Amino acid sequence: MSHQNLLHDSADDLGPIRIFDDGQYRVLSFAEGDEQSRIRLSTPHILQHEYTQAMMLPLLFCEPKRVCILGLGGGALLHALHHAVPAIHITAVELRQEVMDAAEMYFKLPRGKRITLNVANAIDCMAEGLPKKVDLLMTDLYNTEGMDQGVLQASFIENCAKNIKDDGWLVLNCWMNDKNNQDLTDIIKKHFIDVRALDTGGGNWVIIAGKRMNHGNAKELKAHALSLSNHMGFQLTKWLSRLSAV
Repeated sequence: MSHQNLLHDSADDLGPIRIFDDGQYRVLSFAEGDEQSRIRLSTPHILQHEYTQAMMLPLLFCEPKRVCILGLGGGALLHALHHAVPAIHITAVELRQEVMDAAEMYFKLPRGKRITLNVANAIDCMAEGLPKKVDLLMTDLYNTEGMDQGVLQASFIENCAKNIKDDGWLVLNCWMNDKNNQDLTDIIKKHFIDVRALDTGGGNWVIIAGKRMNHGNAKELKAHALSLSNHMGFQLTKWLSRLSAV
């Protein structure tokens, strides 16, 4: 960003919540030098962070009617899904009321009957169960200290699986140091059949896991990725080329 204007500066028990704007982009930050969310004001549905782009890969394997996002932040994933999938129902769960309020005030969140925003602990939410199972469950649970370590627990993965339909998909945004976390991989494979992952090149290890094996061949997947890329405003093919089975 160029010159940044501080639009919002508050804090809760979990730390600071700051929003910066340079006239073109708006950024949510939880710590010095941190970018939790970023949108381009003119096109908020076009994902700016590479790991969030990679998290859209399950759209190649399913056409979700119902999605749950764990970790709203500034709502970038919500924006992208709302734009990409007509008539989709989206539930977003955010731990911090102040973050939810900031997202609604500053990040142009889409609104409507098919969008539900809940302030709750995502780990507890999965344990208690969603009102309806989802086709796609996305986890992006980060705070001022990094990724919520609860994401790596066997109980969390099991509870996620229980909230996903029999042909649904899970997306986990992890740190690169989880690339060689065999315990995590084994846990995921207990509940999901088609498990793939990629290194985004920016420190994130994105895992996507399906309850059923997708047998689409490379040519078909590439064609679908090209079509979605044109619609979503970024190159999904770049991330497809890095995706491999684990």
